[in-house]
Amino acid sequence: MNKGRFAVPAGVTDWLIAVGVAALLLGSGLSGPHPSGDRELLGSALLAAGGLALAVRRRAPLVALAVAGLSAVGYQAAGFEVLAVSYLVAVYAAVRAGHRSATLALTVALLAVLQLSALVSHDGPAREAVTQARSTLEIAWLIAAFSAGEAVRLAERRADEAEHTREETARRRADEERLRIARELHDSLTHQISVIKVQSEAAVHVARRRGEQVPEALLAIQEAGREASRELRATLEALRDDDTAPPPGLDHIHHLVKQFQTTRLKTTLTIDGHPHALPATVGRTAYRIVQESLTNVSRHAAATTAAVLIHYRPDTLAIRVDDNGKTPQDITQMPGLGLLGMRERVTALGGRLHTGSRSSGGFTVQAELPIDGAP
Repeated sequence: MNKGRFAVPAGVTDWLIAVGVAALLLGSGLSGPHPSGDRELLGSALLAAGGLALAVRRRAPLVALAVAGLSAVGYQAAGFEVLAVSYLVAVYAAVRAGHRSATLALTVALLAVLQLSALVSHDGPAREAVTQARSTLEIAWLIAAFSAGEAVRLAERRADEAEHTREETARRRADEERLRIARELHDSLTHQISVIKVQSEAAVHVARRRGEQVPEALLAIQEAGREASRELRATLEALRDDDTAPPPGLDHIHHLVKQFQTTRLKTTLTIDGHPHALPATVGRTAYRIVQESLTNVSRHAAATTAAVLIHYRPDTLAIRVDDNGKTPQDITQMPGLGLLGMRERVTALGGRLHTGSRSSGGFTVQAELPIDGAP
């Protein structure tokens, strides 16, 4: 059962409580000794007002407290002998909200006024004894309401502090895990990539010294090693520091496409629409989609051409990468980690991704990334 479906809004609950207290005060006042005529009408209105004031006890607890207190003074001065239930609830709400000093000052003033009013209008020793007993009872109830509000306030504050502590602990553990991953990447990948980079650069240098033509594949390995080293360094910095500059975005797309032009793959880049500022997540995702698509083309498709299209739309960014190569069976039947990674990135932004063979031959990757919905 979905409990949230039957949840009552806080505002409705406040009004229900206010109406209930107003009805309780009116019932108690009219069922006991009370005046008649205009005083009865005025006292009844004040009884209702004192109860209805509780509707704003969450938004304006001091206002509710003042109205309930003035109403209690008014209807008791008019001749209604009713316990100020609305004022007790208002005291609880005000203290719970943290207004302890103001609540205490208003309560002391209210008790003084009520006591003065009772002394002026008492009708003999018996009546005075009853008044003193009622005053003692009211003070006891006020102390109980004040104590209850303070206890709830402290409990809520401790709960907030505990929640804050849990968030800090989770953040600290995430930082520790991020640093652990950074160390693992540094220890396992940095050395291997450095070896590839150094060996390829040495091979290119030796070939040029001998006057030999450097194979394009070797140049591609050299450039890929440099790019992998830069991206690994940026990734490690991002893992060690949240404030590090973000990974490459659309501003680097020209350089990315140019990298693949050093191989036997002829790549072109077309940008349509009116380029405008995009959320960083959209730019990074677009960059990774193009990067992964061109990497798959150069590794697996035996293609000679690849076309990259970036289309700026008012609410979406469209990316399309087409090639003229042969589609490997393992890609069409079971997407590799690269395609799965692209799909996860696109889905995380609420976008759409389509990959598959083209009727004219080759493979296509199409993605639509929403701009407004990006985090």
